[in-house]
Amino acid sequence: MIQREEKIETGWNLDNSYARLPKSFFSNISLNPVRSPELVILNDSLATSLGLNAQILRSNDGVEVLAGNQTPKGALPLAQAYGGHQFGYFTMLGDGRALLIGEQITPSGERFDVQLKGSGRTPYSRGGDGRAALGPMLREYIISEAMHALGIPTTRSLAVVTTGELIIRESEQPGAILTRVAASHLRVGTFQYASKWGSIEDLRALADYTLKRHFPYVNTDENRYLSLLKEVIKRQAELIAKWQLVGFVHGVMNTDNMTISGETIDYGPCAFMDIYDPSTVFSSIDRYGRYAYGNQPHIAIWNLTQFAETLLPLIDVNHEQAIKLAEDAISDFTEIYHNDWLDGMRAKLGIFNKELEDKSLIEDLLSIMHKYNADYTNTFLALTFSKLEDMKVFKSDEFTKWNELWQARLDRQQESKDCSNQLMQKSNPAVIPRNHRVEEALEAAVKEGDYSVMNRLLDVLSTPYAHSAEQAEYSKLPESSTHPYVTFCGT
Repeated sequence: MIQREEKIETGWNLDNSYARLPKSFFSNISLNPVRSPELVILNDSLATSLGLNAQILRSNDGVEVLAGNQTPKGALPLAQAYGGHQFGYFTMLGDGRALLIGEQITPSGERFDVQLKGSGRTPYSRGGDGRAALGPMLREYIISEAMHALGIPTTRSLAVVTTGELIIRESEQPGAILTRVAASHLRVGTFQYASKWGSIEDLRALADYTLKRHFPYVNTDENRYLSLLKEVIKRQAELIAKWQLVGFVHGVMNTDNMTISGETIDYGPCAFMDIYDPSTVFSSIDRYGRYAYGNQPHIAIWNLTQFAETLLPLIDVNHEQAIKLAEDAISDFTEIYHNDWLDGMRAKLGIFNKELEDKSLIEDLLSIMHKYNADYTNTFLALTFSKLEDMKVFKSDEFTKWNELWQARLDRQQESKDCSNQLMQKSNPAVIPRNHRVEEALEAAVKEGDYSVMNRLLDVLSTPYAHSAEQAEYSKLPESSTHPYVTFCGT
């Protein structure tokens, strides 16, 4: 392993706590250097928050680290082992094309994994080349940073570098490496791996590590492993509610793609919904709609059930009692999710207080939107700014009746219409990463080497609630097409 002595302080302050878990949870990795790396994009603000010097990261030495050709002082590259249910079928997995450099301790004392994605083969590559194409890595950069700006917990993207090498997928494509930053890369699948192939001591070590890293405030609870389950359930319920509120479709909610920290991870076949339809699916491999937009809360429960199953030996020595405690905890998901989603939808409609009829008011609007093929994001924008002329849905009798009920609902609360409007502006983004805009940016970057389209898009997406004149252009829908939009796993 090559480690460079830093001539100028880059700011790396790495720890390797994951490497202190039992050895079965990871494999130490030798670097797989690339030919001629070049920096495509660097997230300066993220670098600064991590305590890193963005200027030095842009230098040749910095790019060598981001490309996986060298490691900074204190790094201990490793690939994590995990399992997972992929479309309902369990299998052995692991970091097949990624390595964890280490855990950066920020100036404020926070800890973040720094991972290189597309860095080459590992013991978990299963015959793959361990590399990644430029398009999918830029896609993850765009979507993850847009999610962050929307206020949705997510892994972040620090940088993308090209490798100077071609990789073979459907065709020859330029290779690239993404530097991903996360609160951790612990997954439901990590616990499934421990449960399936580890000992009870291994499982306990992983659970204790997770509690210390993410949930130290419950570590002294009488049944801390049950508390761990409850905390993960809460975070996932809150996360999925936020997805639903902006029309985000993850596309591949396998258990290895569900983090314990509650962050969105692995932006493969993800996309944002245009026309409101609960059955929306974008992924080319999701032929039966398992991970459709409307199914996401149900799949979260399914995944959490698999997580709970791994914890049963720790929750109670009596298996039947452990099952009962876990089932009771999982049953809370629906209420937590439902309350978070309802609160979010109230805010999107400018409603501050709670009434029993709010649920039917919201569901009636969504039903009308579905019937008239209304765009999800732009419908709420039009309601926010009272621009009801241009969309077919607003000309319907159903909407006219609904609008009367909505206005009456607003009149029943103490807050003024101006306050309601301000709440709506803060709750309804002016822009999302429209699929056609993302594809436009990727095509210019990959085919023409033109990153200006992507940079403009990222700039617009960085303040989604600004409601600027420039953002209005990016809210326009694509031209109609007879071919539905399809996304692919970023392999």
